[in-house]
Amino acid sequence: MASAPAKPYCCSSLNPAASAPLPRRAALSPFPAAKPRRLSHGLSAAAAANPRPPRAAVRACLAAAPRRPEYVPDRIDDPNYVRIFDTTLRDGEQSPGATMTSAEKLVVARQLARLGVDIIEAGFPASSPDDLDAVRSIAIEVGNTPVGDDAHVPVICGLSRCNKRDIDAAWEAVRHARKPRIHTFIATSEIHMQHKLRKTPDQVVAIAKEMVAYARSLGCPDVEFSPEDAGRSNREFLYHILEEVIKAGATTLNIPDTVGYTLPHEFGKLIADIKANTPGIENAIISTHCQNDLGLASANTLAGADAGARQLEVTINGIGERAGNASLEEVVMAIKCRRELLDGLYTGINSQHITMTSKMVQEHSGLHVQPHKAIVGANAFAHESGIHQDGMLKFKGTYEIISPDDIGLTRANEFGIVLGKLSGRHAVRTKLVELGYEINDKEFEDFFKRYKEVAEKKKRVTDEDIEALLSDEIFQPKVIWSLGDVQATCGTLGLSTATVKLIGLDGEEKIGCSVGTGPVDAAYKAIDQIIQIPTVLKEYGMTSVTEGIDAIATTRVLITRDVTGDEHSASGYSSRSFSGSGAAMDVVVSSVRAYLSALNKMSSFIGAVNASSEAQESISVKTSE
Repeated sequence: MASAPAKPYCCSSLNPAASAPLPRRAALSPFPAAKPRRLSHGLSAAAAANPRPPRAAVRACLAAAPRRPEYVPDRIDDPNYVRIFDTTLRDGEQSPGATMTSAEKLVVARQLARLGVDIIEAGFPASSPDDLDAVRSIAIEVGNTPVGDDAHVPVICGLSRCNKRDIDAAWEAVRHARKPRIHTFIATSEIHMQHKLRKTPDQVVAIAKEMVAYARSLGCPDVEFSPEDAGRSNREFLYHILEEVIKAGATTLNIPDTVGYTLPHEFGKLIADIKANTPGIENAIISTHCQNDLGLASANTLAGADAGARQLEVTINGIGERAGNASLEEVVMAIKCRRELLDGLYTGINSQHITMTSKMVQEHSGLHVQPHKAIVGANAFAHESGIHQDGMLKFKGTYEIISPDDIGLTRANEFGIVLGKLSGRHAVRTKLVELGYEINDKEFEDFFKRYKEVAEKKKRVTDEDIEALLSDEIFQPKVIWSLGDVQATCGTLGLSTATVKLIGLDGEEKIGCSVGTGPVDAAYKAIDQIIQIPTVLKEYGMTSVTEGIDAIATTRVLITRDVTGDEHSASGYSSRSFSGSGAAMDVVVSSVRAYLSALNKMSSFIGAVNASSEAQESISVKTSE
């Protein structure tokens, strides 16, 4: 359900009549049908007569939207409703080093459901056994659990290429959801068909038709089709292939600007042309998927919505391949804030969950947003200029078009609980629920032990501390090696040394000792002695969770397998990056935890790839016999 009316002010503070829908205008016209009369100094007559409008009036553009219409795959009963398709867990995870564990994906999926997204693209099941399991888990739990006042259950979607193996894997993963969807794609631009697919346009059309029909034949009632690189595809060919997949059973047609090449007016015209020239388009939903290579993803997405698209594909914080995707928070708040200029469009997003969702994705992906990022950046609601501060003190609407409350930026503790070393399980568990985390009893006990260790050393444990500890203790990859002890010495009088004790899956303890250029380098070399997986450390970063000398340090590392002279260099995981995060009050311990986290991800992935290869070899042997 859309969020409840938020409190102080909004973007249309000079237009109290903003909530009244405008007359329908040409889809691509950049100008409203009529402009209010302007006075010589630039203010409208209404604004001049009422320079400081009542709060109720200035909040008009954030008034509660109508209820979310009932979900039907190939139609939306309210023409003004826009579906939000979140692909953070699929396209967002393609950001280098943003690999999330299955547990992290499930937590993020739960939060996306609370946020109110209509469709969660949970992953690419054919890419690995682990991804298939993660998507299946999300389908079983999140895809069957009503949330919110309207008991919303999101559609759970799995991506697949246009081949039966991929589609089978996607269906196996999503079929457990109440509302499953298969999303299949094939390239349609001349450059992709010629150089990547090496197929003729007729062959591409035949494959697309056959695979959409195959997906429907499995029993999936909701199939989305994407013509990859549609922004650079021939228009007539695009109309033709879309017509054919509609006939084959596609319910949503997603139009990707795969390389972020188009400008807003171009992309808007593309959507309008598809709507006007594709036979049978009334039997499907038009969707957008815009990459951010030129920094125009959100603008192109809004242009597509204005031209008739009724599903928008976005990610939290705009993460994704290369320069990223259209940002959910930017697109949703633009629609919410400028609804009167978008002919009354609205979404089902509960915007007061935006800040929490953004923080959660940052924590689990390891990709932190820049301070000046729109909506969720640290500086988005900060004012340092004296002129701006003076305006804010007099009336907040002078320099803020959105209230921080609208995105859940301020989180009041209704019980007045301040966590410390004397806080018990009930208080800590209440705080976890308040922060949006749901963990089982065993996970809570593991977390509570770490919490107590920190609380003994810190006077006050903040929300940020809790989130860092939770990520470090609970949302980690399958534990193959766990940290027993670490001891390091360093200084200006000699080489740094480190001794590390690790515990394996069977409980066996192994100890490594090494010297290095510093305590972290020495500790990492000691770990390498034990685990013996050649790696390359690509990135290393450390931040302080809060201010103060007693702050928790969070470390993020990015590693790849060192395949120099390795016989497995072509096995499929040679160039894959694995991220790891760790948190502790000791910077060396924090660094070691992060490195182990990344190594556990790499070890799990290598094990899954090897197991899959052995299974395929076994099948091949039996077939030959």
